[in-house]
Amino acid sequence: MPEAQLYTAAAKQKGSIALPGEFDSAVNEDALYHAIRAYRNNQRQGTHSTKTRAEVSGGTRKPWRQKGTGRARQGTTRAPHWPGGGVAFGPKPRSYRTDLPKKVKRLARQSALNARAAEGALTVIEGFTIEAPKTRELAELLGKLGMDGKKVLVLTNEHREAVYLSSRNLQSVHVMRYADVSAYEVLWSDAMIVEAEALSGGAAVQTAKKPAAEKRRAGGRAATRTASKKKRAAAKASKRSTKTKTKTEDADA
Repeated sequence: MPEAQLYTAAAKQKGSIALPGEFDSAVNEDALYHAIRAYRNNQRQGTHSTKTRAEVSGGTRKPWRQKGTGRARQGTTRAPHWPGGGVAFGPKPRSYRTDLPKKVKRLARQSALNARAAEGALTVIEGFTIEAPKTRELAELLGKLGMDGKKVLVLTNEHREAVYLSSRNLQSVHVMRYADVSAYEVLWSDAMIVEAEALSGGAAVQTAKKPAAEKRRAGGRAATRTASKKKRAAAKASKRSTKTKTKTEDADA
């Protein structure tokens, strides 16, 4: 099982901590590619636009007669090869929206986390003692952890406004909830700081939800099988009774 360095809130090393089950050291490069491509496509506004020859200003008459001038024949001054003419095959407003299946997103996120953990770029901290927005305190904490000059992704268990506001003046630091992080943010960073409570909470949620869902599915399947068995038994019983009545009637006749 992969491990990460554990630090106290004062940036003192406390040993190592075993990462939860979602860190299985598997990295799916295809899922990462599709996730990053979709994320970047969805950031595009798609407002680019150029004018065609029907939209630019200019005369609609022929600039000069077809023959006898010694110049090349021209039909309009709004043609693409004229200065001020329209643009041929230029971009128009469009949507770059790219959707991905949820399973691919989860796989890419897990692969990105596994990659950072394998590189030793994931650090676990017991908690944050920043109670008021202070950029200096967060910068000092990162300095003690040896993360000066790096792009740092800080992942908290819950929304911590003081930590978030303290990072806004640090251009290379990004703070967000562990549950909201995507593969793009993980790969953007050079180093990650994860709150210990976020890792334990995420693992507990996953282990608690899975058995309940399986029980519901199993209970539903069992009820369906029981109902179908009862229907088949009733159908067989009705057939037997019908055959018995027929035999009795034949014997009486």
